[in-house]
Amino acid sequence: MSYAFVFPGQGSQSVGMLAELAESNSQVNEVFAEASETLGYDLWDVVQNDADGKLNQTDVTQPAMLASGIAVYRTVAAQKDVAPAFMAGHSLGEYTALVASGAMTLSQGISLVAERGRLMQSAVPAGEGAMAAVLGLEDAQVVEVCDKTEGVVEAVNFNSPGQVVIAGNKAAVDAAMELATETGASRVVPLPVSVPSHCSLMKPAADKLAEKLTGMDLKMPTIPVLHNVNFSQASSAEAIKDLLVKQLYQPVQWVETINAMKAQGVEGLYELGPGKVLMGLNRRIDRKMSCAPVFDNASLEKALATL
Repeated sequence: MSYAFVFPGQGSQSVGMLAELAESNSQVNEVFAEASETLGYDLWDVVQNDADGKLNQTDVTQPAMLASGIAVYRTVAAQKDVAPAFMAGHSLGEYTALVASGAMTLSQGISLVAERGRLMQSAVPAGEGAMAAVLGLEDAQVVEVCDKTEGVVEAVNFNSPGQVVIAGNKAAVDAAMELATETGASRVVPLPVSVPSHCSLMKPAADKLAEKLTGMDLKMPTIPVLHNVNFSQASSAEAIKDLLVKQLYQPVQWVETINAMKAQGVEGLYELGPGKVLMGLNRRIDRKMSCAPVFDNASLEKALATL
């Protein structure tokens, strides 16, 4: 079976994640030790205990999720000779895919996403931006709702048929939520986030991220990575940098990413990292494509049996 590895983004984090996996797999502690050294604080302690309530701060969430995804990937790879046809990640997960595929080192990835989180938070102060999931409308209807709403609000995550996330200024998002309900949305759910990701409000952060990327030595992935912006592989290391910058203020095309994999023969996905968010999305995108999450000992055992 041709398969792909996909990595979740922000929102899948939880206190105590990967604790069970870490007890019997040294790769988890090794990855978090390297990430902690890069960050200058104990990331594993934050993930396991979160005594100061920092895990949901975007500049901490992002390295925590990247480290978690790589920890699971290295755990799987240590026990099985894996050969995914593609890798991809949802939003922040794209960076995890690039680390796993060898395009950047773990230290580079951790440093980059921590800075990405800081830049995103500084671009739009907490409380001024918002995001919401709109369920039950066609993509074009959600885009039209945003176009009709005064202020900055845009469709930013095309997650699955009937699920599109919008983001922008809080007042505009609130107004768009009302209009979406009036248009016939089955549910409109505000998301507990501190920044409005993937919308034009992130352009100043993207410009600063480009400066940080300029001096980084990236490589071409050893396994093809499909990017969020254009659901395609990058043609060069410089193109990877450009796509990462664009990803900050342009939509995540997740449905198109999965469809692109399917068109190239992928029959199953393995979601490496905390939670089952991508598995849930995939069921709505293509029920015929299998998707197995890997985040604890039981799910690891199942995955290893089918890889």
